[in-house]
Amino acid sequence: MFQSHIGEFAGLGVSICWTMSALFFEKAGHKIGSLSVNFIRLLFAIGFLGITTFFSRGLFFPIDATTYQWFWLGLSGFIGFFIGDMLLFQSYMVIGSRTAALIMSLAPMLTAIIGWFFLDEILSAKNIIAIIVSVSGIVLAISNRKMELNIPFKGFLLAFGGAMGQAVGLILSKKGMGDYDPVASTQIRALFGLLSFAILISVLRRWNKLGQAFTHTSAMKSVTIGAFFGPFVGVALGLFAIQQTKTGIASTLMGLVPIFIIVPSAIMFKEKITPQQVIGAIISIAGASLFFL
Repeated sequence: MFQSHIGEFAGLGVSICWTMSALFFEKAGHKIGSLSVNFIRLLFAIGFLGITTFFSRGLFFPIDATTYQWFWLGLSGFIGFFIGDMLLFQSYMVIGSRTAALIMSLAPMLTAIIGWFFLDEILSAKNIIAIIVSVSGIVLAISNRKMELNIPFKGFLLAFGGAMGQAVGLILSKKGMGDYDPVASTQIRALFGLLSFAILISVLRRWNKLGQAFTHTSAMKSVTIGAFFGPFVGVALGLFAIQQTKTGIASTLMGLVPIFIIVPSAIMFKEKITPQQVIGAIISIAGASLFFL
């Protein structure tokens, strides 16, 4: 069971990791700003990934990757880690991580559509139903009783941009990674994301503000935890998932963050859990379980 669905289980693991990272990055972002959080978490992630590949492959940096892999994974890092995550993290500041996670649930459908066009991935009728049921559960879990999202339109656009960035980033990652090591592939993506943020910080002249962020003890603890679970374990698991199964399926299982985030966010940010959220969670999990049948 586990071996035959290892890609799907990896996708579920990604959701758990991204739930942790979303909560801690939102917490840190309110203290030091989303731009600083993005730069620092990628810097930490590159270190975590390098240590891992040093012990697993004998290389701290992915110097054995081909030019083809560097190009496509680098482009994936620019779109996913830089553009997509910059928009997503800013949406945390506008509408919060839980609502942003709901809008990010559009990523599986976007990924499946893009994968159909560019990777010739064909989803079965069961897979399509699973995606629809799972996303419907997420929408129900996060919406109010009237099924309305009372959020600023700016926040919606920012989170939707994050969803597009994640979808395109996953497709480009699969195209560039092939059979290459998922952890080393993640490091290439993170390196290009870090470089992009460094350029942006230089243009905005924010290096002094970034330096001050490193002195904020509680924020740095949150960024460290978020970096470990997000761009380190989470993204590496995500690349392994799309390597083992179709991107549309993997992306749907990765999109269960709004479900896993309900209880932790209620505890961390003192938010109330409603029966509607519980029902939505059950529906979403039922949809995700169709992938294992």
